[in-house]
Amino acid sequence: MDTFLVGLVAATLRVATPLIFGTLGELFCERAGILNLGIEGTMFFGAFTGFAVAATTGSVWLGLLAALIGGMLAGLLMSLFAVRLGVNQHVSGLGITLLLTALSLFGFRLIFGESQVNPSIEGFQQLSIFPNSPILGPILNQYLLTYIAIALIPLVGWIIYKTNFGLQIRAVGENPEATDAAGLNVIRLRTLALAIGGGLMAVGGAFLSIAQLGAFTFGIIAGRGWVCIALIIFANWQPIRVLWGALLFGGVSALQLRLQGLGLKLPYELFLALPYIVTILALTLGGRNAQAPAAMLKPYRRE
Repeated sequence: MDTFLVGLVAATLRVATPLIFGTLGELFCERAGILNLGIEGTMFFGAFTGFAVAATTGSVWLGLLAALIGGMLAGLLMSLFAVRLGVNQHVSGLGITLLLTALSLFGFRLIFGESQVNPSIEGFQQLSIFPNSPILGPILNQYLLTYIAIALIPLVGWIIYKTNFGLQIRAVGENPEATDAAGLNVIRLRTLALAIGGGLMAVGGAFLSIAQLGAFTFGIIAGRGWVCIALIIFANWQPIRVLWGALLFGGVSALQLRLQGLGLKLPYELFLALPYIVTILALTLGGRNAQAPAAMLKPYRRE
């Protein structure tokens, strides 16, 4: 296989990793009937908390744990407004994104000051499964979190479709009244789904700061949260299709970086926009028959 293609496939997997975490997190939320527009802020918060804890303690594992806990707390905050108080899900989600973004920037400046040079850390190391293979070696020279993200896809599919918990999550997203009548606690189920989803989103953000980049910057998420929401529709709320959507965006993102390196006489902004253009086209073509959970965006109040 050509060296260019090998590098492209390897980069695709890395770029797709945070999208897989974020989209699976959003999947839990939306399957329970909650559109979590706080995903962008939650991923940003996860990137900050992961980096801050890793930098101050010297342990990327503690940073990852901090991001996971921070994301779950963000999910619980979303549940307070959208589930318990019945606030409009668009408003509460966007509000949480703004809040977490501001808190992250404030916390970063509080801890690291306003230096002109961003601090960096030695993040997770890449793991090569077949180091002696000229093809599989570079492709499977990935971070541990990349392997975990890929393994999570069938695991989440099994949870959603093959377990009682998954059945309850789907039921509360389709018909919360019937779920309540069956003796299940709608509020508790939605809160749990938001906590799990928030944790996964934050881990996706932390991947960028404590693995791929080893640094934290203001534009580190770069709209990936919004892309995850589009990928959910493209995937028709099915975990296995999340992988194809993430690989599509990741592949185009990796391709545009390599096209820029070829020195083509085109505006670099066109290359930067290419992954988002392809995402919109894929969403338009692949999401036409998508059916969202019936109770999504509808607050539930027990009579």
